[in-house]
Amino acid sequence: MKLLHIDSSINGANSVSRKLTQDIVSQWTAEHPGTEVDYLDLAIDTPNHFSQDAMGFRLPPSDAVLTDAQRQENAVSETLVSQFLAADVIVIGAPLYNFSIPSQLKSWIDRLAQSGRTFKYGESGVVGLAKGKTVIAALSRGGIYSTSEAGRAMEHQESYLKTVFGFFGITDVRVVRAEGTDMGAESRAQALQTADQCIKVLATKSFDPEAAEIAA
Repeated sequence: MKLLHIDSSINGANSVSRKLTQDIVSQWTAEHPGTEVDYLDLAIDTPNHFSQDAMGFRLPPSDAVLTDAQRQENAVSETLVSQFLAADVIVIGAPLYNFSIPSQLKSWIDRLAQSGRTFKYGESGVVGLAKGKTVIAALSRGGIYSTSEAGRAMEHQESYLKTVFGFFGITDVRVVRAEGTDMGAESRAQALQTADQCIKVLATKSFDPEAAEIAA
């Protein structure tokens, strides 16, 4: 089994989402011995933001028609999508920045969204091509958003990640939330305790390519 561990927080050692992903990976590898772990830190190795040069995922018949910038951007996209497709389990650390995910994480996702690789258009609409994977999203939030309709309407972090991975055909999406981490010491401690309990459940759940989506 291959696990891809991804962090995207810019807060280094002070990051809650980084702590969560490390705990998830540690728990997962303890429960699934022999798991091969690959690591990607998007705050350090950030793909360029999506551009016209990065649009040509499928190489033309002759590389001569490509500019140097296009070749470079295509190579980055190919490396990232191949790494993603090779993984059975993807653990993603995603803090909430201004109601959404970090731009570094969005840049990575933009490189994955390739027709013919992670999805295709069929007669009945979109068909996801990355089926059979498990995604565990570790979400950190300074405030609390999940307990009210107004809060849920404001966050485009969990909702976006579920949508895009569902678009890729992934149905086993597991969510760990640490909310209220900036609302005082007691709130932060409670958030981490709740997240820790969730990790123990989600990381010990059997790997099942056909599993339905879980949100804890």
